[in-house]
Amino acid sequence: MQLRIINFKSITKAISLCCFLCFGTIGAQEIIPDEVETVKEKAQDSVVNTTRIKADGVAAVVGDFVVLESDLDREIAQLEAQGADLSGVTRCELFGLLLEKKLYAHQAIQDSIMVNGLYIKSLVDQQIEGILAQSRQDMDWLIKYYKKDSEQALRDEMYEINKNGYLEQEMRKKVIGEVEVTPEEVRTFFNEIPKDERPTFGTELKVAQIVVVPEVTEEAKQAVIDRLKGFKKDVEENGAKFATKALFYSEDSGSKNNGGLLPAMNRKQPRMVKEFRDVAFNLQEGEISEPFETDFGFHIIYLEKIRGQEYQVRHILLRPELTPETVEKAQEKIEKVRDLIVSGKLSFADAALEFSDEEETKYEGGRLTNPTTQDFNFELTKMDTEMYTQIQGLKDGEVSEVIQDEDRINNIKFKIMTVTDRIDDHEADFARDYLKIKELALQDKQVRAIEKWQKEVIEQTYVKINGEYRDCEYQSNWLKIQ
Repeated sequence: MQLRIINFKSITKAISLCCFLCFGTIGAQEIIPDEVETVKEKAQDSVVNTTRIKADGVAAVVGDFVVLESDLDREIAQLEAQGADLSGVTRCELFGLLLEKKLYAHQAIQDSIMVNGLYIKSLVDQQIEGILAQSRQDMDWLIKYYKKDSEQALRDEMYEINKNGYLEQEMRKKVIGEVEVTPEEVRTFFNEIPKDERPTFGTELKVAQIVVVPEVTEEAKQAVIDRLKGFKKDVEENGAKFATKALFYSEDSGSKNNGGLLPAMNRKQPRMVKEFRDVAFNLQEGEISEPFETDFGFHIIYLEKIRGQEYQVRHILLRPELTPETVEKAQEKIEKVRDLIVSGKLSFADAALEFSDEEETKYEGGRLTNPTTQDFNFELTKMDTEMYTQIQGLKDGEVSEVIQDEDRINNIKFKIMTVTDRIDDHEADFARDYLKIKELALQDKQVRAIEKWQKEVIEQTYVKINGEYRDCEYQSNWLKIQ
């Protein structure tokens, strides 16, 4: 078995670039039926018509997709504008990634992978709103900037690019979706790494916290409910626009600039919290819900349209205001909890179980779960900047001062933190670092699955590489010379 562990950084970089290429640009050329059919008729002809290719600017053809000579420069410009690190990445490598994009999209169509049209349209809406908000320009400026004839032409092109990005992503998921590693495969993978090449893991910490959230009064809740009922009445009886209400009043920063519009909801692929889904899926087209509560606050939903299993909705979110008295009471509570821990009268874990308002951590002694590894260890060099700032300087077992914080659900919360364990830099150890080694073994197996899939599909797919790009050295057999 040829070890691939030393290539993981380059593989990760390539995957990151693929993500940028799938969703970060709006200039790529896609399916061109007439020209593709002409090329297909010559698929058996080994002589390249260089005059025709130069005129069309076609750098490559992969199945029913083409890559124009200008596409690569456009992709590079977009990647650089988005802050992608292209140092050490050659034009040939980027061109190879473009070919992979087309191969995934082409095979997704062959495999009849379905596209969620409403979801893609909502992505386009969010992208346009985001660009306009960031640039502080209007739609006319955007149309001119991307050299389109109309807003619809711009939206159509963005739709195609997002659609093909979606196909690429779903096809990749399909290729590696069933790839798993057994404990024996993990052990074999680790044992075949030469001892002097084993990875080194940086300093790791276990971090715990106790969170106290100010209580919301019933009066504050009722005030929000009454306000939402007023929005609903104004829309239903006075002809006000729901989207305008959301734009001005909603506290959901992710959707308010788009008039409260959310990505299309699908009954078969639930993404929103249960309370939200239950209300949305029981509305009729054009109906506005009564106010209801979730962990995020209070909502009303407007159901714009239903297309099969897909529901297009807008919502307005309001959070009850906190009174100075409840905020002060919460702060006093956590300060008392801290005093009990520091004085040795109560352990941090017992205090978390008894007093913490954070359900996800209180039953684990307050310990935070690393979302990447799903264990309790946080590598110091990869730790979230905010968390690092809050725990830096803490010795093992030391309790931080009270920290005022906020999150998606709570505008104000108070917490104390501690470092429960510290593991210094060390060479990978199978028992201690099993989960990390398992992830490396899985990545290795996924890479091999992708390589096998690409080899098989490239052999079955019409591929033509033209001009200077025939001189590139590709990892995959795009030139079909092997």
